[in-house]
Amino acid sequence: QVQLVESGGGLVQAGGSLRLSCVASGRIFSINAMAWNRQAPGKQRELVAIITSSGTTNYADSVKGRFTISRDNAKNTVYLQMNSLKPEDTAVYYCNAEIARKNYWGQGTQVTVSS
Repeated sequence: QVQLVESGGGLVQAGGSLRLSCVASGRIFSINAMAWNRQAPGKQRELVAIITSSGTTNYADSVKGRFTISRDNAKNTVYLQMNSLKPEDTAVYYCNAEIARKNYWGQGTQVTVSS
């Protein structure tokens, strides 16, 4: 069984920074794409950033230039460095990973940005 566990969320003032981490554990031989998504209250879940196994990245327009996704394949971990945070970044952030043609999700971590 594969598990994804996020950490690093919290409360931060506008303009501040947070770094999210997500560790995958279990029967894992390799991980394809890894991504961060978020869901704000009353809104649909949206893709924030994605990184392929080779390191190619893509970002939502709303976070380009402020967020950076990275991964450590040896540790089965994906990170999201979030800078210049805005109140509209407030959401539950979920990581997901494609492993053996299946998509796994973490339980989410709350990020709250105060104005």
